[in-house]
Formats: sequence, C-alpha cells, structure tokens
Amino acid sequence: MCNTRDVIPPETIQAYRETDYRIDGEIPLVLRINEFNESLATLYKINRVNSCAYITACNPFGQNIGEPANTRLQDKLATELKSRGLIFFKGSGKHPVGDWPGEPSYLVLSVSLEAAKSLGIQYEQNAIVWCGSDAVPQLVLLR
Repeated sequence: MCNTRDVIPPETIQAYRETDYRIDGEIPLVLRINEFNESLATLYKINRVNSCAYITACNPFGQNIGEPANTRLQDKLATELKSRGLIFFKGSGKHPVGDWPGEPSYLVLSVSLEAAKSLGIQYEQNAIVWCGSDAVPQLVLLR
C-alpha cells in the first residue's frame, strides 16, 4: 500500500518549479529553477563560497500547519543553522500566481548537498533548492 507521504503530487512539483525563491539581504535576489542567477554568483564571490541551499521548515510534507507552528519550526531550523556555524539569509518562497502563502525560508551558504538534503528530510520537506558553483538553482526532491 502506498502512503500519501511517499508521493509528491505532480502539480505540487510543477508549483515548486515555478516558484520565486526570494532572498532578503545586502544583495536581494530571486532564484528561479534552472535559471542562472548573476546576483547569486556575486554573493558567492563576496562570501567565498561555491554552493548554497534554499530550505524551509514550514508546512511539513506540503501541509499548511498555520503560522504559529511554522514560526516555531523556522526558529528551530535557524537555531540549528547557527549552531553549525553556517551563514544564512532570510527569504520567502512564493508562487507568482498561486494562492499558497509565501513560505519563510533560508538561503544557506556553503552547505553540502548531502547536509542540505538531510536538513530537508529532518524537517519533513518535499524538496529543497540546491545551487552549485554554476549558480543555477536545481529542484531536489526528497521523497
């Protein structure tokens, strides 16, 4: 028997591919899946890194759990990122035309793909966004 938590609906995956992954900070930027991002490349140079991940702890398995619970999860993720000594920036992932509210997220610099996937799995996420040295965001499904 297939558990619904094992399958990500195709329309959800499509929405992830179309989402604008925004980052606040000195160099505000918007990441889009499979599109080179010059501002991200600049951020890499400034911080002397060559990878990052865009991660949220909100809405585990794509289920809207409400703002108070999401805030607690995001705070827990931020505490974990700080304890690992990682540099990260606040952001928000929002589909340009959908009614799903923007999800608070973090752009985490110089985290390995495996560590980023592990965090996503720990916080019960369907996917993360990974950016390698080419500064091209890739959608990485976690289940």
